[in-house]
Amino acid sequence: MKIAIIKYNAGNIRSVLYALERIGYSALVTDNENEIRNADKVIFPGVGEARTAMNYLKERSLDKLICSLTQPVLGICLGMQLMCNYSEENDTVCLGIFNEEVKRLLPSPSGEGQGVRSFKVPQIGWNSIYNLKTNLFKNVDENSYCYSVHSYYASLGEHTIATTDYIQPYSSALQKNNFYGVQFHPEKSALTGETILKNFLEI
Repeated sequence: MKIAIIKYNAGNIRSVLYALERIGYSALVTDNENEIRNADKVIFPGVGEARTAMNYLKERSLDKLICSLTQPVLGICLGMQLMCNYSEENDTVCLGIFNEEVKRLLPSPSGEGQGVRSFKVPQIGWNSIYNLKTNLFKNVDENSYCYSVHSYYASLGEHTIATTDYIQPYSSALQKNNFYGVQFHPEKSALTGETILKNFLEI
């Protein structure tokens, strides 16, 4: 199987490579159109800032390439957010694959001493995913825990296939046709994350 990881100026690509190796797969990190188009599966990872990442994609025509792909594509974290219509992060127009807007998480007022949990931004750490849909979550239990690091989120909508609660419910995974996206980091989510990556590669 040919797996392409889209190379652009967003971090965490090495972690994705290591995670794939742990489950027995190798992948090519590339920004070459032919290599990406000819891959069986494409992974679009990302840790970074939306405007800078979109500018990089546009400069190399990777934005048009990603939207035109017909094989299964998995966006991770910023990758998923960039597959939405728009991000509040530096007022960024994104790829428009998912009909969702990405909004900033707003910290909740401190409830210390009042028995109320306070929420900090960014969300960093483990949180549960639920209302799991599609074969991306085959053999994944409801309320399994995944690892997240993010300050922005996609609202719940027609493409939501998993939900997480942090300050409010949001889309922890999206799917439309051959395009999938996860807000959490499967490459850092232990056995649950490995199962999700395997499921994607078997789609």
